[in-house]
Amino acid sequence: MLDRLIDISPNLEIEAFLVLAVLIALEAVLSADNAIALASIASGLENLKLQRQALNIGLLVAYILRISLIVAAAWVIQFWQFEVAGALYLLWLTYSYFSSSEDDDGGHHGPRFSSLWRAIPLIAMTDLAFSLDSVTTAIAVSEKIWLVIAGGTIGVITLRFMAGLFIRWLKEYAHLEDAGYITVGLVGLRLLVRALDPHLVPPQWVLVSTIAAIFIWGFSKRNPDVSFEDEKTVD
Repeated sequence: MLDRLIDISPNLEIEAFLVLAVLIALEAVLSADNAIALASIASGLENLKLQRQALNIGLLVAYILRISLIVAAAWVIQFWQFEVAGALYLLWLTYSYFSSSEDDDGGHHGPRFSSLWRAIPLIAMTDLAFSLDSVTTAIAVSEKIWLVIAGGTIGVITLRFMAGLFIRWLKEYAHLEDAGYITVGLVGLRLLVRALDPHLVPPQWVLVSTIAAIFIWGFSKRNPDVSFEDEKTVD
């Protein structure tokens, strides 16, 4: 469909605009599970101010790493070891969550941190692992580096605000954090399968549809005891 739109484009400016719109849409769709993982990590800091700082600094570092990945994408995609490493990291993150001791409400929890600087590397590494999937998808849409960088830049900005919203929503919805880590595991499995045999990877729409269904379940139950203070968004 994208190819048809580009074919009828009267000039390069419209072509660039169409490709950029597609890249932004892809970033938005593929960022939901990333955002909830980052929100869960940032929530490991008790103070809202520290959570905000962790997201800001962590995503700044993540942005630098993501741009480096985009620039080096033609080289990186030649080595399946990078995707395996990213997949194993995301699967480890999922395992760590579901194997964690249950909290007072009987649910699991993400990592806990005693200082800001322990959370930042985990935020940056988590975004980088997700970027192995999103950047590869973006490169398949366009070989123009500046367009992929533009889409990635807007994606990181969107991701920051989405993560801030999810920090609030994690307290409001009982199943949302579980749903988020299930999707993190799915992305990890997808990366692992693609590294082993790309022909076995299901179409992108299958992953998106599955993630959407899991998130519908994640938002299906509200916590009745969320206070007004808990509803503050991390901007």
